Amino acid sequence: MSVITSYVALGDSFTEGLNDHLDGDRYRGWADRLAERLAADAPELRYANLAIRGRLIRQILAEQVPQAEALAPDLISVCAGGNDILRPGSDPDAIAALLDAAVGRLRATGARVMVFTGFDLRQVPVMRLVHHKIAVYNLHIHDIAARHGCALVDLWAMHVLRDRRAWSEDRLHLSADGHRRIALRAAEVLGLEAGEDWREPYPPLTPAVWTEARREDLRWARSFLGPWINRRLHGRSSGDGLDAKRPDLAPLS
Repeated sequence: MSVITSYVALGDSFTEGLNDHLDGDRYRGWADRLAERLAADAPELRYANLAIRGRLIRQILAEQVPQAEALAPDLISVCAGGNDILRPGSDPDAIAALLDAAVGRLRATGARVMVFTGFDLRQVPVMRLVHHKIAVYNLHIHDIAARHGCALVDLWAMHVLRDRRAWSEDRLHLSADGHRRIALRAAEVLGLEAGEDWREPYPPLTPAVWTEARREDLRWARSFLGPWINRRLHGRSSGDGLDAKRPDLAPLS
């Protein structure tokens, strides 16, 4: 594979990097980590991250895809549709048609495009209710990747991500280590030497006491699930009013 000297990341909170904290309200995330790995081979690498938390696939198609087309990088990653799938009444087939349109436009620029399946979230309360929709959407993503000649990162098959330590306190976003493992997997898919193994299992956990686990579930529902549902009911997003963290292709430094 030729050396990648420019990379643009598109998507939502997953690609923005929540909850891989740097300082204040800044996040690192798997895409930043992948860019750092790319820069090890190409110090002149320029990188943009257009992802904004809460974005739906129509917003990504309308806002981020044209920006990526104009930037014309060597590599584009796009992960979209997860927020749509979680909405009541969502249609995986219709969402996949929009992703297919986005990928077609991005591939037409001549860029190499990398896409991602959804996670296996059957172990997460409430999220398991959309487990079948994610599975259907993933079948479409495999087909889209094959037809357009995209690199595919199969998050569903990353069994290590079913460990709760791969996820942050809100159970909706990855932990720093979860982001690290996905960056390693993405590098592997691109044919890069990762230096570490994303498959490395976590150390065994002491089984939680049932009463403590239920108290933790209630605390999580009050602190994270309730506000998340409330935003959905009122048509709001945690990304309302936010701009992309790296809107222009620029060196990492």
